[in-house]
Amino acid sequence: MATSATPHLGAHVSTAGGVSTAFGRAADLGCDALQVFVKNANTWSAKPLPEAEISAFRAGHATTPGPRASAPLPLVAHAGYLINLCSPKSDVHARSREALIDELGRCEALGVPGLVLHPGAHLGEGEEAGLDGVARSLDAVHAALPDARVRVLLENTAGQGTVLGSRLEQLAAVIARVDAPDRIGVCLDTCHAFAAGYDLRDDDGYRAFVDAVEATVTRARVAALHLNDSKFALGSRKDRHASIGAGELGVGAFARLLADEAWGAIPMILETPLGDDGDGHARDLATLRGL
Repeated sequence: MATSATPHLGAHVSTAGGVSTAFGRAADLGCDALQVFVKNANTWSAKPLPEAEISAFRAGHATTPGPRASAPLPLVAHAGYLINLCSPKSDVHARSREALIDELGRCEALGVPGLVLHPGAHLGEGEEAGLDGVARSLDAVHAALPDARVRVLLENTAGQGTVLGSRLEQLAAVIARVDAPDRIGVCLDTCHAFAAGYDLRDDDGYRAFVDAVEATVTRARVAALHLNDSKFALGSRKDRHASIGAGELGVGAFARLLADEAWGAIPMILETPLGDDGDGHARDLATLRGL
């Protein structure tokens, strides 16, 4: 029987055919946690979710077995890729806020408690201006949804270009600047951390990373983990996921993380390549469960 310290392993699954179809795919994979998109991740807007689809999603969540009988299947969503809350381009800035408000509203309707979000890219305006821009945008989004219970989960990044979030201190700075920090959580991605220069491949490096988490965003604020190997080397600043054990991180990094009971029941989500046969997540889940 799963306990509060048993890793809750899952994957990002497709919602082709409607968001409610995700639960069948998750069950087929044997997921103990789930991540979805609540709209097309590469478009600014989408048609409103039909009430029937919202009801079907909630019913699917209620009836899909979780890792513990007393708790529902751990569930998060991932925000669209076009959103840039600190863009200096006024049209992109405005559309980013609108898109985030829309996606949080969809999560609220569906009962999804957390929406994973990349902080944004300052595009040459500078780190401080970018961090402040993200915080002010989050304030505006929160003001537009004063009663929403869903939290934004800021995700660490590989740091490509002018993208913010490669250092945990940057995530902590955004959280410190928002008016409602209790409405912000964190999602940590292993590939992004490694590409940003956090070496998780040995005990000392892993402990240094965990200490950095505790000193900045704190473990208590971490609401999701993305388990991805890295196609490129330490500090490459390239965001390219690899299958578990097939990248530069190697299986040892994941064995170490899974053995750390301090993460408790936080959902651990695969975003690894599916492969030509589409079975990549099934293989990676089997690898992780065998560690």
